[in-house]
Formats: sequence, C-alpha cells, structure tokens
Amino acid sequence: MSCLFNSLSYFINEDSYKIRQSICDYLQENKPIIDGLETRDVLTIESINTDTYITNMRQTSTWGGAIEIQCACNIWNLQINVSNYRDTGNRIIEFVPINGNITNTINIYWNGGHYEPIRK
Repeated sequence: MSCLFNSLSYFINEDSYKIRQSICDYLQENKPIIDGLETRDVLTIESINTDTYITNMRQTSTWGGAIEIQCACNIWNLQINVSNYRDTGNRIIEFVPINGNITNTINIYWNGGHYEPIRK
C-alpha cells in the first residue's frame, strides 16, 4: 500500500485500498479535480494518458500525490493540509474541496518521498 492512502485511511476510517479505488473511480468518471479542470485536462497538462494513469493508480504499489489528495478533498469534503518539509523547512500546502463544503480538516506530513498522518 502507498503511504498517502494509509495516511488518508487514518482520518477517513476506511480501508486504504477502498480509498484508493474510490479516488480512481472519481478520476475514471472524469469529474472536476480543481475548479474549471476535469481529470483529463489535469492529466493532459501532466502529459499523462488518462486511462494508463488510472490503471496504474489502481495498483497498490503506485504512489499517490497531489492529484489524489485533491480528489480525496472533493469526495469526502475535506480540507487537507500537507506539511511540506522537503524544500522549505515547513510550508503548509492547503487542499480544499472544489465545492467549498469542508466538513473536516486533516493534517499530513510529507518529506518529499513519504506521507504520514499528523496525529493529535
């Protein structure tokens, strides 16, 4: 399993595999990821074939990142704050659902290669 999905699982109280599949289903349906851009738009900007990306992301060995974090925000109405310790020492990257309806805020840590939930 990927550390991102394990971190999300800590807060969402779902199995990390189920979370991964829900996010991939969201991507498969070509729903908007960020305001004004659907899945295919975002993945095209990243120069990635949409079907290949989703197929790979469904595999438990594939790492998740910003696209999957934004999808999680949109699906579960979460604000996800990512503490980025990679380049800046401690910068917070804030992800919010595109519908603006935040029901919970969660915090995760990222060091450039690994995500961990920030437990209270």
